[in-house]
Amino acid sequence: MASLDKPSVGTSTVKWRFPDIHPEGRKYVLIAGAIALVSLFVWDFITWPLVFLTLGVAAFFRDPVRVTPQGEGLIVSPADGLITMIERVDLPPELAGPQALGEGSMLRVSVFMSVFDVHINRTPITGTIRHVIYIAGKFMNADFDKASEENERQHIIVEDKNGQRIGFTQIAGLVARRIVSFVKAGDMVVGGQRVGLIRFGSRVDVFIPEAYGVEVALGQRAIAGETILARKGAPRAAGIAQ
Repeated sequence: MASLDKPSVGTSTVKWRFPDIHPEGRKYVLIAGAIALVSLFVWDFITWPLVFLTLGVAAFFRDPVRVTPQGEGLIVSPADGLITMIERVDLPPELAGPQALGEGSMLRVSVFMSVFDVHINRTPITGTIRHVIYIAGKFMNADFDKASEENERQHIIVEDKNGQRIGFTQIAGLVARRIVSFVKAGDMVVGGQRVGLIRFGSRVDVFIPEAYGVEVALGQRAIAGETILARKGAPRAAGIAQ
């Protein structure tokens, strides 16, 4: 099991520091930096643009520490970004059935990640990974509703100790070209633990069970591993067909 991001206990002063770069992205930072260095001796007029590109790649793969809320019945956001859709939809075929999330429709909360957002994705609950289902597809704008059916995507189902299953889907976008998974079926995960990333702009859909009330609103910004998307037993928000 991966190490957790936990707050320190004690009297020490907490200081801000630059976020780490995730290992998955370090090779891209090195490649961009090497090209910028070579350009200094060959095409010096593009050196500064390449330096800024290198800094941009480093920022894209940043991996900040997160402190996940503790407690029963919480679903936290698996992604940084903007809440762009909260609506009831039919379950994707890969998430339907008795061995998955059941039949019929569920409330879906969509978090859109721009290229400026952190792209490390985290599990919304503590439990066991039951399914990791990858599907090849297109690379249309992830903000389009039909991207959930046609784009490259990966479904993940996590089951908690009480048997409650939560499904979420990583969707590649117009610029994103690869979904990278850090987990597999059978792995134990703790709420807020890193489970994967999507390179360069994308979306994550979370399917909310009937017993949960959504606690975010359209246009709100979510922080992966910290923002509570839904809470078990919470009142259902007015204006949302839950």
